[in-house]
Amino acid sequence: MKNTVIGKTAIIGKNVSVGNFTTIENDVIVGNNTWIGNNVSILSGSKIGDNCQIHSGAVLGGIPQDLKYNGEETFLEIGTGTVVREFVTINKGTKSKGKTRIGDNNLIMANAHIGHDCFIADNCVIGFNVGMAGEVIVGNWANISGLTAIHQFSVIGEHSMITGMSRVVKDVPPYVLAARDPLAYAGLNIVGLKRRGFELYKIEELKEIYRIIFQERHNISFALRMIRDQFMQTEERDLILNFIEQSSRGIIKGSIF
Repeated sequence: MKNTVIGKTAIIGKNVSVGNFTTIENDVIVGNNTWIGNNVSILSGSKIGDNCQIHSGAVLGGIPQDLKYNGEETFLEIGTGTVVREFVTINKGTKSKGKTRIGDNNLIMANAHIGHDCFIADNCVIGFNVGMAGEVIVGNWANISGLTAIHQFSVIGEHSMITGMSRVVKDVPPYVLAARDPLAYAGLNIVGLKRRGFELYKIEELKEIYRIIFQERHNISFALRMIRDQFMQTEERDLILNFIEQSSRGIIKGSIF
């Protein structure tokens, strides 16, 4: 390891590989079997789980790009099995939530930026050059394609897919494919749902729920009442209803095409 700097209070797990010209500051924890490439910066307050890959040029745990940040102690947590590709930047939290949290088995592609206090769940794909502002929440199995810009406080639902070069300024509900400009409902994330093992009857149920929400042109409160009346209670139905009811930014619109 040429010109690599590891802080005296950093905790490095077993079988960890660290590349040349990498800096790991004090008060960092790196889990077992994690691989860290060249020219990586892992800054104070960062915790990296087991079996991760951190590729060249990544900067993890940087100071939030938020003028309200006043030097308070905050953190970045990355779970097990997550891959962070080249030149990704992930900022730690502010006093708002105290930490930025990246879950397990995520793929974060090259040049992506994840802002302060974001919470990304498990098994997500964050495409290249995605720009994610602060306090964004991303649900399990979400797939965000490259060059997408995501507004602060946006929520991306589980099993959703956002096409490339999108602008996300409203919340994206679970299970949907979001596309076009302005971003709109473009059907279900059929490919993703089939890969996750959703059966055909369940996919048809989701289609019917979203038909009421996006294609029948009801106002949202009336559509949600219809869904409660017409569909049996299931995990998927309730996830959709709760997501929409709790949305503070409002959800994307139905496609006009």
